[in-house]
Amino acid sequence: MIRTGTGFDAHRLVAGRDLILGGVRVEFELGLAGHSDADVLCHAIADALLGAVADGDIGKHFPENDPAWKDASSIGLLKETAERVRALSAEINNVDATIIAERPKLAPHVPEMRRNLADALGIPASHVSVKATTVEGMGSLGRGEGIAAMAVATVDQECSREGAAKARPLNWNR
Repeated sequence: MIRTGTGFDAHRLVAGRDLILGGVRVEFELGLAGHSDADVLCHAIADALLGAVADGDIGKHFPENDPAWKDASSIGLLKETAERVRALSAEINNVDATIIAERPKLAPHVPEMRRNLADALGIPASHVSVKATTVEGMGSLGRGEGIAAMAVATVDQECSREGAAKARPLNWNR
């Protein structure tokens, strides 16, 4: 059964932290605040994958109150998420993600991000799309106060007859 999930994450930019996006260290004077390395791109993709298999979100699996995840590599968390998705009899088909940031310019880093994400997910880089855009100066993201990412993931999940029945939409006309 083809299933789709969406994910979103945003973090504030702060001094004294590295900026990590898609497992790539991006040269910039600010980094993202968070319990892990705060890689919003990896977090959005992980949430999209977990949503596709209806298995909660990264907060459920990697809670910020657990010291085990303090300063954790989000590309590592994404790899663990992909393994969990496969353990639930799902194969990752593709991921499409967008980073929303006024600065820094991210286009030069996109090819490396795609390779890192594909490696973590165990799929070809041709099945991973990463784009970067701005919000034309609007709102907190436009003022450069943070960076956000959104993602869509598609998986093919093997379902038993019982599992497939549970996954069907409800018939409201009964």
